[in-house]
Amino acid sequence: MSETVNIIELCAKSDIPEGEVIRVDKGELELAVYNVEGQFYVTDDACTHGPGSLSEGYLEGHVIECDFHNGCFDIRNGEVVAPPCMIPMRTYKVLPHETSVVIEAPKPE
Repeated sequence: MSETVNIIELCAKSDIPEGEVIRVDKGELELAVYNVEGQFYVTDDACTHGPGSLSEGYLEGHVIECDFHNGCFDIRNGEVVAPPCMIPMRTYKVLPHETSVVIEAPKPE
């Protein structure tokens, strides 16, 4: 395993109902954790366009809409799919685990 990453357990998979998103804070990370058809995704919680919290947004399939200004992102890769957002959001690699959502995150510098 690379020494430049942390392995972080965020929450139980059962904490996130199908089709929902929750906010999880771990250390300095503020994350949005999504459950789409039993597949889990993790992104930064903060919208790249303004002060919106993506975990308070509207999830439809693999697209999260920020509740602050209605910009949209693909939670699988962080790409912008609707304006006014222009900057992609950070996504995190979700590692296989039977009962928990576990991510690989860069170590702070």
